[in-house]
Amino acid sequence: MSRRHIFTERQRAALFDLPTDELSLLKFYTLGDDDLENIRQRRRPENRIGFALQLCALRYPGRALTPGEMIPREVLSFVGAQLGVPADALLTYATRRQTRQQHMDTLREIYGYKTFTGRGARDLREWTFGQAEDARSNEDLAHRFIVRCRETSTILPAVSTIERLCADALVAAERRIETRIAENLTADVRDHLDKLLSEMLAGNISRFIWLRNFEVGNNSAAANRLLDRLEFLRTLNINHSALASIPAHRIARLRRQGERYFTDGLRDITSDRRWAILAVCVVEWEAAIADAIVETHDRIVGKTWREAKRQHDETISGSKATLTDTIRTFTALGASLLEARSDGTPLEMAVA
Repeated sequence: MSRRHIFTERQRAALFDLPTDELSLLKFYTLGDDDLENIRQRRRPENRIGFALQLCALRYPGRALTPGEMIPREVLSFVGAQLGVPADALLTYATRRQTRQQHMDTLREIYGYKTFTGRGARDLREWTFGQAEDARSNEDLAHRFIVRCRETSTILPAVSTIERLCADALVAAERRIETRIAENLTADVRDHLDKLLSEMLAGNISRFIWLRNFEVGNNSAAANRLLDRLEFLRTLNINHSALASIPAHRIARLRRQGERYFTDGLRDITSDRRWAILAVCVVEWEAAIADAIVETHDRIVGKTWREAKRQHDETISGSKATLTDTIRTFTALGASLLEARSDGTPLEMAVA
């Protein structure tokens, strides 16, 4: 059975493939005078380009070349041009495994590269675990780890080792965050949070699910429903400082988890994790419901204004027609009076 990979093919390529764009080649694979001097000590052209490629791969992305690895044409041409060696010379490089190993040993001796073992590995592991809280994903943490390895001249371990290390670090960071949030909650607050899962309302839904089901409305009934939820959340009296030291993306993640769980699922998880998720949901929902109330108010005001404007326009339209009829009546009356005067007819008869 094939082992399940944590990184996608795209992520693995971004983290571990040799660069092929011109800017990266110039930045990472330009050889210095000392490099060229060390490379020229290899007698054969194939060994010179092979030695140089091993050095370039150690510098970026920071790993050793694997036996039989296909080197991109862009890399071969760029490195070969600096050495005056044709790219196809690599085809006969290191037919003996001992040659590759000797080159690696020489590179480690000259440039100070070390393997991911012993105290250095333990230090890097501790450093990675410390970075995990701020990391947003496995890929993000792996990128930080790889950069740190380059900074410490540590040859990257196998991809599977990096995957396991990052996954373990992220899980440990998540548990630390959950414990830290739970420890910042008083016993009363914890009890109130647990009651969100045990208190059942009409329709056989828990208080937790009732709180979670809110949306922006456009009438007073919707506003009252939101106000009921906001008032209840504020009675829980959760101190927002309990989340002060938690990265924003971690808070967002805990909220998403709470919004996916059913009540029974939350009851079944560990207490620290349950309290952390519930506390985050309460704090986040309180802010979200307050925003929803403001938007609902704006919609109600907007709806009222549009209705008032419609009635005003209808009134103006009706008044305009009445005014027009009145003006026409007065115009006709004036014309009759003028005609009667010119004919010598009594005005009373013209008005009648």
